[in-house]
Amino acid sequence: MSTARIDHLVTSGTFSLDGGTWEVDNNVWIVGDDEEAVVIDAAHDADAIVAALGGRRLLAVVSTHAHDDHVDAAPALAERTGAPILLHPADRELWDRTHPDRAPDGELADGQVLTVAGVELHQIHTPGHSPGGVCLYAPALGTVFTGDTLFQGGPGATGRSFSDFPTIVESIRERLLTLPPATVVRTGHGDSTTVGDEAPHLQEWIDRGH
Repeated sequence: MSTARIDHLVTSGTFSLDGGTWEVDNNVWIVGDDEEAVVIDAAHDADAIVAALGGRRLLAVVSTHAHDDHVDAAPALAERTGAPILLHPADRELWDRTHPDRAPDGELADGQVLTVAGVELHQIHTPGHSPGGVCLYAPALGTVFTGDTLFQGGPGATGRSFSDFPTIVESIRERLLTLPPATVVRTGHGDSTTVGDEAPHLQEWIDRGH
């Protein structure tokens, strides 16, 4: 029986793209047990994330996508813990805008599985918000970490560079809404929701468009 748990941290900073900058609060998710952990989206504050880890061995810094608010603390966290930074290669151009002198250490790929504390995190490529957007599904924990692909109330934003509304809708329809309805959706910003709560609204999102 796994003793894995999910720790949740909210960090604050800015998001910049296409010449604009906005104040944002980000969800940082830590999956693991008392010995080891994985961080999903190292946002804004490496010190706060290290404190939340509490001395556990960090296996990986997983980036759901490479918008700067989700990866700005990743190199500092990797340097302090020795953990590799993992990113889908389709988001490398976005990554390089924030960290031109520090490449990710490894690639995320659709269907790959990361294991931490006996729990499998299945990588699901969900482009749309960005080309290399990835969600991580943990069947044993009944949850999916969706980054900025799916929120409570609808899809992630697609009004800026590197994003596309029809693509994100297809990703959500084909890859996320097919998960069990009780699956908890842990998002990159704001409150969690469930697959079952979001599925009925798919047609409304499509009708509304971007």
